[in-house]
Amino acid sequence: MNKVFTWMAWIGVPLSVIGSVFHWSALLMFVIYCLTIIALASYMGRATESLAIVAGPRIGGLLNATFGNAVELIISIFALKAGLVEVVLASLTGSVLGNLLLVAGLSFFVGGLKYKRQEFNVYDARHNAGLLTFAILVAFVIPEVFTMDMSDQDKLALSVGISIIMIILYLAALYFRLVTHRGVYQQKSEIIEEHEKPEWTKGKSILILALATIAVAYISERLVHTFETVAESFGWSELFIGIIIVAIVGNAAEHASAVIMAYKNKMNVAVEIAVGSTLQIAMFVAPVLVLVSLLFPEKMPLVFSLPELIAMVVSVLLTIVLSNDGDTNWFEGATLLAAYTIMGIGFYLL
Repeated sequence: MNKVFTWMAWIGVPLSVIGSVFHWSALLMFVIYCLTIIALASYMGRATESLAIVAGPRIGGLLNATFGNAVELIISIFALKAGLVEVVLASLTGSVLGNLLLVAGLSFFVGGLKYKRQEFNVYDARHNAGLLTFAILVAFVIPEVFTMDMSDQDKLALSVGISIIMIILYLAALYFRLVTHRGVYQQKSEIIEEHEKPEWTKGKSILILALATIAVAYISERLVHTFETVAESFGWSELFIGIIIVAIVGNAAEHASAVIMAYKNKMNVAVEIAVGSTLQIAMFVAPVLVLVSLLFPEKMPLVFSLPELIAMVVSVLLTIVLSNDGDTNWFEGATLLAAYTIMGIGFYLL
């Protein structure tokens, strides 16, 4: 299978460049871009697995999520520069829903089909539950409540203050898990067996992860330009494209990595990618975009629409209920996927 993905990547990347230069059919390029991103996701998954063996599941999952979210951050900055604030907010919502319901759901479901019961670090699950509650239920809901009667200037001031606090707390959380309390809450299942050898060295894994991310960033940016044509062909709305389609495609690489890790029963890495990526989006990427928007004529306050906000809150609550015990199975994955499907239908019809 790795050989197939290798050939797909080596053929897909040049075709993506050639097709964009010579303006091939948007529908054809949509297919080429999607297949190439899937192939590149294989490389990112293998690099993440090697890093997880060498540096541990936390570092491996964190690096995968960071490189994956870097793509979305870059695309969102260009969208803000173009004044597409609503599209950026919709894509952030889609990333939260996609990571918590689609990625975690697929990981639990696919892994559960192979293993009847899968475990991951329950201490990390509870730690993440607290941060998710803060990021979505506090930092995202508070602006919605307090800005009802505020002027646009006051909304932006509140958003900037919340963004700075969230970035500081996110960096503190990383320091807590990776420095002051590294290994304190480690479980026996996290100890890597001596015979397990990484496919690539730490340096090579990071290099491949970085190069694959750059390729995915380029192709994802090209892919966005095909959405209008594809949307017209299938009758998709802009809101549905922003929350569902852009979020799925923009994070396809890290999505695939999480599912691959779950299939190999490496649930600590899979959960770190899915939940860790959500926390990074909510507590770092979104606040950074608020601060960056200050440089552009169109500012972005941290205020979501009511459907977006309710969807994110429900996703967080459902994820916490199902994952707080550090144990999962295929049925819990199916439950998360069902919730994602219901929300997808809702946003499609909205």
